Amino acid sequence: MHAVTTVDRASGAGLPVVVLANPSAGRGRHRGLLPSVVHRLTAGGHPVRVLDVWTPAQAEAACHKAVADGAAALVTVGGDGTVHLALQAVAGTPVPIGVVPAGTGNDFAGSTGFPTDPLAATDAVVAALRGGRSHPIDLARITAADGTHRWYGAVLAAGIDAIINERANRMRWPRGPRRYDLAILVELARLRPRRYTLRLDGVTHESDAVLVAVGNCASYGGGMRICPAADPTDGLLDVVVGGRFDRRTLLRVKPRLYPGTHVEHPLVRSFQARTVELAAAGITGYADGERVADLPVTITAVPAAVRLLR
Repeated sequence: MHAVTTVDRASGAGLPVVVLANPSAGRGRHRGLLPSVVHRLTAGGHPVRVLDVWTPAQAEAACHKAVADGAAALVTVGGDGTVHLALQAVAGTPVPIGVVPAGTGNDFAGSTGFPTDPLAATDAVVAALRGGRSHPIDLARITAADGTHRWYGAVLAAGIDAIINERANRMRWPRGPRRYDLAILVELARLRPRRYTLRLDGVTHESDAVLVAVGNCASYGGGMRICPAADPTDGLLDVVVGGRFDRRTLLRVKPRLYPGTHVEHPLVRSFQARTVELAAAGITGYADGERVADLPVTITAVPAAVRLLR
C-alpha cells in the first residue's frame, strides 16, 4: 500500500487532477491530443497538472509522488504501458484513475468500459469527477522470485508472445514495427513447447505449452481475447494454456484469438484461480505489454484494488 496524504476527498478542494501522457503512444498518431484533453479536464472542477517526465522510471516515480501528495485523480493519456506505470502508484489507494486511450492496443481501457474515442473517454472521466463517481475493479499483483511486486490490469503473457517480445527488445535492427515482425519470424522458426508448472490455488498442473496467459481482463495485443471469460470484478484470474502447438496449428489458431474462440481448440485448457504460481525455465513474463519479471512468479487477484473514473 502507498501512503496517501489525508485530505477532504469529498470536497476535493484544490486537489489537482494529475495527467500522465505518452506522446509517442500509438506510434504518435495522437501527438496533438494532449491540449484538448487538458482543456476538457478543467471542466471537472479541479486544477489540472501534466507530469513533466521523459522516461518510464521518471513517470512511475512522479505518479507515486503525485498520489502521496494527495492528487484528486490520476489520468493517463496513452496505451496499456502508460496505464501500467500509473497503476503502480494508485493500486491499493483511494486515488482513482481515468484512462484516455491513445495507444496502439488500449486493451485495459476497452476491457473496463472506457470509450474507444480519446475525447469521449475524457468526457466520461470529467463526468465521473463532477459526479464524485468511481467504480472499483480488481488488479493482479505479481510477486517475483526476489520478492519484488508489480501490479497489472490486463494480461500477463508467458508463452510464445512473451518470448517474441523479449527477442524484439534485444534486437537493435531494424527499427520500428519491422523489428517485431522479424522477431516473430525468428521465434516461429524456433517454436517448441516449453515445460510449465502451474499451481492454481495450491493444485499443481504440469504442461508442455506454447501459449500461457494469466488474465485479469480478457484481451491483450490490441484486441486479442486471449482470456475471453476474464472479468475484472469477480476476484479471480483466468488462466489459458495452449499446449503442444506446431507452427501450422498455431498460425491456424491465431485468428481465433480475436473473438476468443481459440479456447474451444482441443489443445487449449482454461482455468480460474485466486492465486497462480507459474514456473518455466528461460521465460520472462510481460504484463500489459511491459517486461515485468523472469519466471517463476506468483500472481494474486486483488479484489477492488483500484477505482476507475467512468
